[in-house]
Parts: sequence; structure tokens; C-alpha cells
Amino acid sequence: MSSMIISTGGTGGHVIPAKVFYDYFKEKFNVKIISDKRGLNFIEKENYNVSEIHIPQFKKNLSIIIFPFFLIVSFLKSLFFLKKENPKLLLSTGGYMSIPHCLAAKILNIKIFLFEPNLVIGRSNLLLLRFCKKIFAYETNLKNLPSKFLYKLKVVKPIVREEFLKQKKSSSSDRDLKVLIIGGSQTAKKLDTIFLKDILKISKIINLTIYHQTSESNQEYLKNFYKENSITNKVFTFENKLSEIMSLCDFAITRAGASTLSELVSLKIPFLAIPFPFSKDDHQYFNAKFYVDKNFGWLINEHEIFENYFYQFYMENIQNKKILDNKVEKMSNFIFEESWSENFNMIEQTFYEN
Repeated sequence: MSSMIISTGGTGGHVIPAKVFYDYFKEKFNVKIISDKRGLNFIEKENYNVSEIHIPQFKKNLSIIIFPFFLIVSFLKSLFFLKKENPKLLLSTGGYMSIPHCLAAKILNIKIFLFEPNLVIGRSNLLLLRFCKKIFAYETNLKNLPSKFLYKLKVVKPIVREEFLKQKKSSSSDRDLKVLIIGGSQTAKKLDTIFLKDILKISKIINLTIYHQTSESNQEYLKNFYKENSITNKVFTFENKLSEIMSLCDFAITRAGASTLSELVSLKIPFLAIPFPFSKDDHQYFNAKFYVDKNFGWLINEHEIFENYFYQFYMENIQNKKILDNKVEKMSNFIFEESWSENFNMIEQTFYEN
């Protein structure tokens, strides 16, 4: 059986697709994941063959002189690791931590494949394009992709964890509304609290249940708010059975990470996307626009939100469930359970053809 290395790290947006690739290809390759320390927070070590090759996150307080030193050390570690493993190919799910892995793979003549989950090509993938055989992405019009590399682009269906495709969606009565609030791995306090006054008002006119993913620092505050206002809720930080929670919901308020949006669409949950305002190259805005243009949800930038916005939004778009039902119907033909294996078969075939 040939060996395959999956390079990932950083945020959940990079790591979740890496885990999906691992889960599928472990039956066909001897697969191992390499990740930095941050990425390991999203990987259950008991379920995945994973090794750490750490590179510090580049921040302003990390000297522009010191960072290249860490990059060189990571490159040398990657070189020794890959020489020892001798894989047939390396698949990178993006992020700066993938750069030393891919450069080492190039030196060792290991075939490199890139995956871009966002609708704007990431800077690391942009740098590595010249070394890869193919880059997998969701759209032919991948923003910032140089035209000279268009021949390397392979369009695939959104990568979704298999449990989301197999999860059965629950339905609520017209008297109930179940709302999911999810900020992703870069969740901010503003997204947690921006609509609380509106949620309180809405709870007076419908049986409202809130499922709220938040950071540990905001968890207690939110639990107290919902309890004091008698709003049925589940507040959580990280949840292994997220697909089960999401399947209960009628609507979502979310950041616009690629994995989160594709999983909402797979479960046919209409959403209001509020892109993280500091995402690189504004990629969260374009992620959301990709699905909103298909009429699966709504999009608003954080700075455009005004007082009572969500209450007004509810009255115009959610109270009449026919509007939500229309979006659910449009989502129904976008991601099929049957396409999961077809998608990966096409990716595997691409490995062998290049």
C-alpha cells in the first residue's frame, strides 16, 4: 500500500478537510497527518495517525528575522520526516504551516497536491502553485488564481464530513424555532452578543431554542443570560457530535468559514453569514457569497449591522417559514450523499493521472 502525507494545521478551516481526506483515504493509502501545535487541538490523536512539526504562528511580536529561522528549522524537520516516510504524494490543506512541508516534498520529488477550501486562493497555496501537480477547489473562478496556473485547477464538490451527509435532519413545528449560533475557531465576543437583545424580543413571540457555540471565556456569561431570560439553550465550546446538534436547527447565524458553510448546506440549514472582518483577503465574504448567490442564505458585513437588525430580519425572513422552506428546497440538489464517494474517487483518480 502506497504512503500518503496530509499536511495541515492552524485553524479548524484547514484541519477539518484534512480529517475528511484521512477518513476516506485511510482505506486506500498508508496515511499520516502532519500538523503544527495549533492544528493538533482539532485532531483526536486516538483516531488519527498524526505527527507534529511545529512552526510558530507569525505575529507582529515575532521578529521578521526570527520567523524565517523557525521556517528553516521546520523545513529541515519536514525533510527528514518525509525522507523517512517516503510517501507517494503529499496533500496540503493550506495555511502557512504547509510551506516547509511542501518545499521539502519538492526537494524529495514527492508529488504535491493542494486543496483550497476558500473562494479566494490562500497566500500559502499561491506561493506553492508552481510546485504542485493540481489544486482542488470548489469554483472555476477562484479569486487571485493566476491565469498561467488555470490548467492546474481541478473543481470538486465541497468537502464535508461523512457524518453530516448521513445525519437525518429534524423538523420543527410552526410554533418553534431552533437557532444555531456558531463562530468557528476564531469566534469573537461581538458575534456572541451582537443579537442578544433581538433574541430576547423574539423569544416573547415564539418557542425559541438557542444552540450556541462560543469560546470558553464567553460560556458562563451566555449561560447566565439565557437562564435569566428563560430561553431554552445549549451553550458549548467544542462538540464532537456537532452534526447531531446542527440537525436539530432550523436556521443558523454563523461566521463564513468554508467547512461550516458547506456543512450547513449539507444539512439544508438556511443561514445568515457574518464574515470575520479580519479574514485574509476577505475570503470569508467570498465564501458566503458563493452560497448566498445560490439563494441558500443571507449575508451581511459586521459593520452594516444596526440596532434591532436581527429582530427585523426575523420578522421579514424567518417568521414566514415559507421563505426558509424555499431555501431548503434549493439546497436539496446541491450536495448529495451519493456524491461523497464520487467526489473522492475523482480526487484519487487525479492522484494517479499526475
